Amino acid sequence: MDLPVMPPVKPMLAKSVKKIPPGMQYEAKWDGFRAIVHRDGDELVIGSRTGKPLTRYFPELAADLAAQLPDRCVVDGEIVIAHEGRLDFDKLTERIHPADSRVRMLAEQTPASFVAFDLLALGDEALLDAPLSLRRTTLAHALADAAPPIHLAPATTDVELAQQWFEQYEGAGLDGVVAKPLDVPYRPDARLMFKIKHERTADAVVAGYRLHKSGPVVGSLLLGLYDDSGALQHVGVCAAFSMQRRAELIEELAPLLMDSPEGHPWAAWAEEAAHEGARLPGAQSRWTGKKDLSWVAVRPERVVEVAYDHMEGDRFRHTAQFRRWRPDREPATCTYTQLEEPVSYDLAEVLSPREG
Repeated sequence: MDLPVMPPVKPMLAKSVKKIPPGMQYEAKWDGFRAIVHRDGDELVIGSRTGKPLTRYFPELAADLAAQLPDRCVVDGEIVIAHEGRLDFDKLTERIHPADSRVRMLAEQTPASFVAFDLLALGDEALLDAPLSLRRTTLAHALADAAPPIHLAPATTDVELAQQWFEQYEGAGLDGVVAKPLDVPYRPDARLMFKIKHERTADAVVAGYRLHKSGPVVGSLLLGLYDDSGALQHVGVCAAFSMQRRAELIEELAPLLMDSPEGHPWAAWAEEAAHEGARLPGAQSRWTGKKDLSWVAVRPERVVEVAYDHMEGDRFRHTAQFRRWRPDREPATCTYTQLEEPVSYDLAEVLSPREG
C-alpha cells in the first residue's frame, strides 16, 4: 500500500457542547464503530478508532468498499448495523468474534453498512490540510454513485434542519448531532468538532461497584432497574468521579457491604447460563473473551439519580453520570417505566440523500 496518508490514522474527534452552534456543517451522530478506510487498488484496510484493523470482522463490507470507493483513497466514516428500521449497536458488537466461521455467518445474517463523512486523501493528494468544505464536496463527488451498503452521510449548513434532525433521528437509533466548522482542517486525535447529545435523568438502584485501577476506591457504580417481573436488571454503570469522591463513595457504601452474595439479585452472575435470561454484571466481553470478575456486591437499598443520553435495548448505551443520591426514593420504584421512549423514526429516511 502506497497512499499519501498511510494507516494507522486516529480519527478527528468532537468535544461535547450543550447546544447546536451556528454557522457550521451539521451531520447526524452515528452510533457505530468509527472506521477509517484505506484503499490502494486491491489492498484495503478498515482501521478502528484505536488504529487496530477491523477488516476481518466485516468481510462483506470490505468487498463493497473495494467495489465502490475510488481506487486510491482514505475515507473516514462509521460502520453501523440496521435492524428493524433503526441502528442496533448490540448486533454490531457481536461481529467482533475470534472465530472466522462465526464472523462469516454473522456477515450473512446481520450485514453491516458504512456511512462515509470525511475524505483524508484521494489519488496522490493528501487532504488533511484542506478545509472541511472542500473535503465534503470532493467526497460527495467521489461517492456520487454509491449504493447500499455504502452511504454518504447526510449533511446540511441549515441549523434549523440540524435541530430537526436532533429531535427526530434518535428514534432511528442515532444519538445526536455533530457540528463541524467549515474551515477546519483534518487533525487526527484532535477535538476540533462539536457533538450535541441528548441528556435525560433516571433513578437507578446501586447494587455494587467496581474498584478503580489506582487502588481501593470506587471506579464505577453498578446500576439496576426493576423489570415487569420484579427482577433487578443490570443496566449500566455510573463513573467519572474525582479521586476524592471515589474515596468518599467507599465510605458511603460501606454499611451496605454483604458478607456473602447469597440473597443478592445478581448472585448468579458467575454462572454463564444465568446471563441468558437476565442482564447481570460480569458478562463475557465480546472484545477480550474474558469475564470481568472485579465487582463488589452491596445490598440494593440506595437510589441514585443519573444522567444518560439514550438506551440501547434495555441498558444505558453509554456510561451514566452521577447527579445525586435520592434518599426519598424506594429501590422498588426504580423501574423501566420512568424512561423516556423516543418517537420511532425510519433509518431509511436518515440515509436518503440530502444536502442543505
